Amino acid sequence: MKYITRVFTITAAIALFATSLIFGADRTSHTSSMFMGAKANTGTVNHYFDGNQSVLRASADFRVPDTPAPTWRIVDSQGTVYTLDAFKIKGGEKRQVSVPAYVKDIAKVQVYCAWAEVLLGEASFPSPVR
Repeated sequence: MKYITRVFTITAAIALFATSLIFGADRTSHTSSMFMGAKANTGTVNHYFDGNQSVLRASADFRVPDTPAPTWRIVDSQGTVYTLDAFKIKGGEKRQVSVPAYVKDIAKVQVYCAWAEVLLGEASFPSPVR
């Protein structure tokens, strides 16, 4: 009985380790290129996971453009655009945003002026982040 328990424990540990390698392989952070655009042309964006939640965070040197409604947007590898939250919020700036689960990957992050409907700047990842 002691032998069976030991074999079961070792097998369970190996299975848990293999599962963490398979499902946790892409849990590192990713940094985009510099923002390039007419109004958003400083800093980068970092993608990481907080638990199971995909998160984007603007770097410390990123300056939120002084426009009426700068907004987080992401573009996936198929060219689909997703508009997320505003950068400017009551009492400050929203320098990070959660990515909805229905977004399959992120190829680009954009700063978009929702009021004027103008692209203010864009940063890309070397390869789409999943």
